Amino acid sequence: MSPGREQIREMAEAYDKEAEATGWLGPELAFSMVYEHIRPGQSILDIGIGTGLASVLFRKAGLRVYGMDISENMLEACRMKGFADLTCHDLSTTPYPFASESFDHAVCLGVLNFFSDLSPVFAEAARLLRTRGTFVFEIGDRTEDEDFEFVVGPEHTGTGEPVTMYRHSSRQIDEWTDGFGFILLRSLPFTVFMDRTQRDSLRAKCYLVQKAEGPVLGSWGP
Repeated sequence: MSPGREQIREMAEAYDKEAEATGWLGPELAFSMVYEHIRPGQSILDIGIGTGLASVLFRKAGLRVYGMDISENMLEACRMKGFADLTCHDLSTTPYPFASESFDHAVCLGVLNFFSDLSPVFAEAARLLRTRGTFVFEIGDRTEDEDFEFVVGPEHTGTGEPVTMYRHSSRQIDEWTDGFGFILLRSLPFTVFMDRTQRDSLRAKCYLVQKAEGPVLGSWGP
């Protein structure tokens, strides 16, 4: 049986409180990096919107927020916060259900760590953004000699089950950025803490890229 509205509200509040308690800085960093490029009345697509944490500041700045997520419960939590333009869709399934060049900006936080190959997300961001539109995103950062794949134990997942996650190197991000017609504007490393004790952590990096003029150079397909 699907959870009711009150259950969803409680789940979303618990999720947001946990993010605050662990010192999750992604939304503030992303907003500060892209702030000079945004204007009131513009649109932004939140790819994997979750409970809307990444988009609250953009909405306060006067942007129209569009959200996409695989979870109807997460989207319902967003509706309770006043977000209206929401679409249920799996990020790994392309194309995304939006017209080409229909957004001024895009944001993706706390999501890409679960994907080994970011090509589909970059390809769709390039398709959906208007020329000179920005894409701000966060990844688990790694050096070239670190393992690409790692497992987060059940003590940190909140589900009682381990979860496989992925780190991406600066070289990989450069390849996707260049390959899909983006220009790197900024990157900023930061720390993601796994729980409230802040003893276990993950190195992360926030990137800001901009869609260049001209045709998209890369392509992605099955």
